[in-house]
Amino acid sequence: MSFDLPRNIILPVDAVNVRLDPGPHPFERDNAQAIAENWRRETAANPALFDGTVVLLSALSYRDNSLVGRCHAVRYSTFMLWRGNRQVAGAEHAYAHAMLVAGDNALVAIRMASHTVNAGRVYFAAGSFEPTDFRDGLVDVDFNMIREVREETGLDLAGATRGRRYYALSTATGTVIFRRYRETASADEVAQRISAFVAAEAEPEIDGPVIIRNADDLPDGLMPHMKPLIEWHFAGKD
Repeated sequence: MSFDLPRNIILPVDAVNVRLDPGPHPFERDNAQAIAENWRRETAANPALFDGTVVLLSALSYRDNSLVGRCHAVRYSTFMLWRGNRQVAGAEHAYAHAMLVAGDNALVAIRMASHTVNAGRVYFAAGSFEPTDFRDGLVDVDFNMIREVREETGLDLAGATRGRRYYALSTATGTVIFRRYRETASADEVAQRISAFVAAEAEPEIDGPVIIRNADDLPDGLMPHMKPLIEWHFAGKD
């Protein structure tokens, strides 16, 4: 079990070779009682939480412009215990961001709804990898990105122009894999479409869209990993 990749630097990524191991993650196997006790506390504080299935890494490395790793399906309750103690050896989290770029080059992010774990926080529409995001045991990053954006915003990015490669930023809190997805409509138009979708939902995951027009236009509640991604975009990196 190893994690061997540069931290706190944006890396070009030509391939993501992260495989789903059918065996249990050692962290879940060895912490059953602590997971159950923590979950009781979490659901008492937020009854809206659902103990679904996500994945947790047991290995990740960066070599030859590729991310290579291994992950395991775990219960969300397992992830929540890990989340409270991210320094646990042998376990890390990776997730994906479709960096939504409007026709006027502004970025369109979202603010999470009050009933969610990340209530009030701002980042690109995203969610943890789930077993449905894997094809023949290998993660399909774009499928995850498109699925999560559709679920949270109602936007269908399947036909949007994609950046030519992925990028990754690994920090102490996890590894984000991101890629530009370009819309032809202006940021205001995209935001209006998202707002209309949110208004029609019975229990939306997000409060609404957040437009970011330049590297100094940082909204309240911005997740820490977002600042370097925003600066990267407006610096014209590719």
